[in-house]
This record gives sequence, C-alpha cells and structure tokens, in this order.
Amino acid sequence: MSQPPSQPEITALLVAWSNGERSALDQLTPLVYKELRQLAKRALKHERAGHTLQTSDLVHEAYLKLFNEREMSWQNRAHFFAVAAQMMRMILVDYARKRNYAKRGGGALQVSFAEALAVSDERAADLIALDDALNALARFDERKSQIAELRYFGGLSVEETAEALGVAPVTVMRDWRLAKAWLYRELSQGDDDDA
Repeated sequence: MSQPPSQPEITALLVAWSNGERSALDQLTPLVYKELRQLAKRALKHERAGHTLQTSDLVHEAYLKLFNEREMSWQNRAHFFAVAAQMMRMILVDYARKRNYAKRGGGALQVSFAEALAVSDERAADLIALDDALNALARFDERKSQIAELRYFGGLSVEETAEALGVAPVTVMRDWRLAKAWLYRELSQGDDDDA
C-alpha cells in the first residue's frame, strides 16, 4: 500500500505548476484526485437521494476548472482545496439553477413521469437559498462566508480551514458558530416569508 502524499509535497508541486512547470501538473494530478473525490462526496452528501450529478461528474467538472486556471498562484495544499470546494459549490448551485429553470419551462425537455419524480424542487431551492444567503453574508463579513463555504461544501476540518484562510483555529470555530447562526436566521426568515 502506498503512503499518501505529504502536504509539503503537494504544496511544492502546486508552486512549481504555478511557476509554469508542466511536469509538476502531471505529477500532481494523481496525488490530488482521491482528495477531490472525497471533497465531492462531502459536497454531494447534502444533496437529495437520486441527485443526478454523480461524484465523478462533480470531480471532473471541478478538475477542468481548477486545472484550466493558468493565472492562479497556488499558495499551498489548503489553498488549492479551498478553491476546489468553492468551485464545487458553484457547480452545484449552477446545476440547481439550471434544473429550476428547466422545471419552469425554460428549454422544455420531454421526460418520463419517473424521471420527473426524481427531481426535487425543494432541494434545488434550498441550495439556491443557501448560496444567496452565503453571498449576503460575504457582503457583510467575507471571512465568515468563506469559513461556512469551506466547512459546509468543502468538508474541511477546523484546522484545514484555518490553514486555508491563514487564521487561528479558534477564530475559525468562533466565526463558524456565528456564521451558522446568521445563516440559520437568514434562511429561517425566507421560510417565514413563504408561509
């Protein structure tokens, strides 16, 4: 059984790739693929059963976006996975928005009754509402929004989140508690408005 790559090894390859070394990307890809799959599984864990976007689809979509970032100056492993979590969030939100658009008649597509039952308006609306709330939080306090995104969508630990943002773990824990409370209040108000 091979030993997992070390954080410094991944960081060194990311920096080398940022500096234009193509061979670094070739070495990096197999090292981060497994972690990207785990990140995608955590992101999809919050989706409804029967969600049509599969783990490998999400990984490949994020992979294409990540590895087409020519101008990105990667700082370290945590920075890379923080950006990956953000891209996966955007992919899931775009997917939910497209699904809602299609359900409202845009680009009407013929589907069977069974396929129609598999689509959940509520989960797509929840994800879009969460995205809107995170964007509102970012306007108010960007770090709390980033922490919520990394913890919820990325499934990063407190320590990984702290490393990605360059803050102390205690700051992450405090901001995570405040962000959750703020998001809960924001999302609950939306439920009250609908009632």
